[in-house]
Parts: sequence; C-alpha cells; structure tokens
Amino acid sequence: MAYSHLPFEQYFINTSDDFNHTGRATYDVKYIPVRYSCNKMEKFFHIEHEVNYEIHYEEDRDVIQLNFEKSSGFTDWFANIFEFSSKYYDAISYEERPLQLRVHHGWGVMYKTIKREVRSKWKELHEKHPSAETEVVGWSLGSGQAILCCQDLNYNFGVKPHLFTYGSVRPFKGKRSNSSRLKSYLDTVCTECWNFADINDIVTYMPPFRGFVMIRRVDISEEKKRTFFKLLKPKRFHTTYDHSNLYSKLLERVRAYRKA
Repeated sequence: MAYSHLPFEQYFINTSDDFNHTGRATYDVKYIPVRYSCNKMEKFFHIEHEVNYEIHYEEDRDVIQLNFEKSSGFTDWFANIFEFSSKYYDAISYEERPLQLRVHHGWGVMYKTIKREVRSKWKELHEKHPSAETEVVGWSLGSGQAILCCQDLNYNFGVKPHLFTYGSVRPFKGKRSNSSRLKSYLDTVCTECWNFADINDIVTYMPPFRGFVMIRRVDISEEKKRTFFKLLKPKRFHTTYDHSNLYSKLLERVRAYRKA
C-alpha cells in the first residue's frame, strides 16, 4: 500500500480548551501519562513533571502513529524555558566523523523517561506490521518530544518517520563548530519533516537562546509580519493550526517531497 498522509490540519491534535472554537481533537486521543522528577532536589521536594504520549496502528493507511501531548502545568513550562542544554549522546558517527548531540536539558530528560517504553511499543507494532510507515506527531512541548523520538527511532532502528509538528520548540543545541553538520544530520532522520510555525507564535522561538535549532521549520501564517504584541498572544497564534487555509499553498512542497 502506497503511503498517503492526511490533510495537514488533521495532525494538529489539541485536547485542551477550545479557545478558537475551531474544534479540538480530530479523534478521541487517550494519552499514556508518565510522571517523573528531573533530579534529586525535585524528588526531595516532590516536584514532578508529566509527559504524555500515545501510539497506535491505523489499518486503513498501514501506519504506526506516535502522538506527544502539549505542555501541562507550570512545571512543564518551567522546563520549557529555564533549563539549559546538556549532552544527549556523547557522540554519534555522521559522515565518518563523531558528532556530539546536545539537547535542551528539560526536554532531554523528559524523553529519556519514556524512550525505552516508546521503543518497545513501536517495535512490537512494527513486528506485527512490517510494511507500515511511521508517523510522529506533536504540538507545543510535545513537538520537542516528537523530534527527539524521530532521531531516536532513526538512530536505533534505522526507520525514517514522517514528522508533523505544530508550534514547535527547538530541542537541539548546536555550536559554531558543528552547527551546519548538526542541521545536515537532523535532515536525514525523517522521510519528510513538517514543523509548522506561525511567525507570531512565541513558542516556536523557545528556548530564546542562541544555537537552538529545529528540523526544517515551515513558516505558515495568515499574518505578514511578526510583531512584539502579537507574540504576547499565544492563545491566538499557538492554537490555530487546525485552520485548513494555512496549508493551501503547500501543495507544491508536497509534490517536491514526493519526487525527492
């Protein structure tokens, strides 16, 4: 069966309050919650974060799909903004040279909490459906988890997922000495990467520090300019990715991906 992705707006899964009255989840999503603490101090004070994910197989499209939920609560937003980069892998081999991966510390710890579980559940489904393509979907903080998941599945299983994120954060951290190689490497971990970002969505510029990158940002917006005051309205610009008109101009890009 030839792979065919859904309309882009259908991958935007918002299970929160319906701020814009445009619909929440495309279908019922039941996330698996995993709670954890980042360090000994957090454990001592009983401070916990939560990461939520969901994985299923769609028979009609022969697709294994992984979904990662958005931020949930103050501690998740603290992790979003104020925790800095750390080593993720000591080094991987890319273009016959070592490449050290650094990621935002909070998001790296978050994904490490569930990575073995995600790998196990994906492998189980893949063994049952070896011809299935893999889709990885995320919104907001969940987009960071989705990007880390793509790299993880590619590194450990050689699979190249189809990535769809919305209001994506920037989880990987590059240095001047390896920035171009890091971006080049990240471009190889997916079959196709669609990281949709509104120019006035402040979350897409997080963390607001130099060197953080995302895979192939795709700017979509009904606005022509980015302004300071619009960046302060995340309830408007961070939650409208289910508007189908935002993606009407992307058909040529889709055709280009299919020919590549």
